[in-house]
Amino acid sequence: MYLRTDEELEAAEAICMASRTADNLERDISSWRWAVIALHNAVQGFMVLSLRHGNGLLALSDKSYKEWMEAYEKNESYPIKEKLDDYLNLYKKVKSSELGTIGGNTNFTPKETQGTSIKKLNEIRNEFIHFTPKGWSLEVDGLPQICIDCAALIEFLGWKTDNIYWHNPSYKEQAQLCCKKLITQMEDLNSVYSSISS
Repeated sequence: MYLRTDEELEAAEAICMASRTADNLERDISSWRWAVIALHNAVQGFMVLSLRHGNGLLALSDKSYKEWMEAYEKNESYPIKEKLDDYLNLYKKVKSSELGTIGGNTNFTPKETQGTSIKKLNEIRNEFIHFTPKGWSLEVDGLPQICIDCAALIEFLGWKTDNIYWHNPSYKEQAQLCCKKLITQMEDLNSVYSSISS
């Protein structure tokens, strides 16, 4: 028995998992950890899809890219292990007027709080994934807006531009539905949190 996946399914499933997890947030505040982790995975997945250009090299770390290109130029065996670039470097690439426009792509230009939110999502996710022995409190009031801002990047890369060529259009449709639902869920949570704090 095998679990089969690819980069398109991973990105689509991650945004859908973020939305499924968001269903629990109003009654179970601890579900925020899973929503953050899933959304981070989705944002990263969509940045990878935007940068893949048929060979995936732009999504690799500088070291992996260099090793791969050296092997290509010397007509040697390609490296067996490739390392994905980290989240913040992928984000720099999709914003770059040079790398973010390769292959006719449109580079992402963050508006208002989007840039801060995309970086903050990474910071919060890292706290959860690399949790050290400590007590930690996370104020959740601002998390819905962070999620809305990150969903805007997913929408931009996924279907508001032609940055991603979807080999399987059903994954795109699935991701669109889940992303739209997530935005609605976060707008509703914003209202709930605002009424509690006022």
